[in-house]
Amino acid sequence: MKHTYQPQPIDTSDITLPSELEPLVEAMARNVHDVWAETRISQGWTYGPERNDNLKQHPCLVSYDDLPEDERVYDRNTAIGTLKLITRLGFRISKDE
Repeated sequence: MKHTYQPQPIDTSDITLPSELEPLVEAMARNVHDVWAETRISQGWTYGPERNDNLKQHPCLVSYDDLPEDERVYDRNTAIGTLKLITRLGFRISKDE
């Protein structure tokens, strides 16, 4: 079977998020990590100092605060991409006061 899948994400490169959303980005990044970790743990994965797919061990099965910065950046980028997509699709985010 030939795989011809070519991802075509919606272009959001021209969207700049307002700085007021920084706390939301961080909260979303933390939640992205927790959802990922919860899923892995439910699949039988545990913490290990190195990723080992056979033993289902992963070094990122730690709290968000204990992740290396590059992993937190990955989660933040996921949050930022989601917020940019929401904006591109015409939705607006507001906070109840």
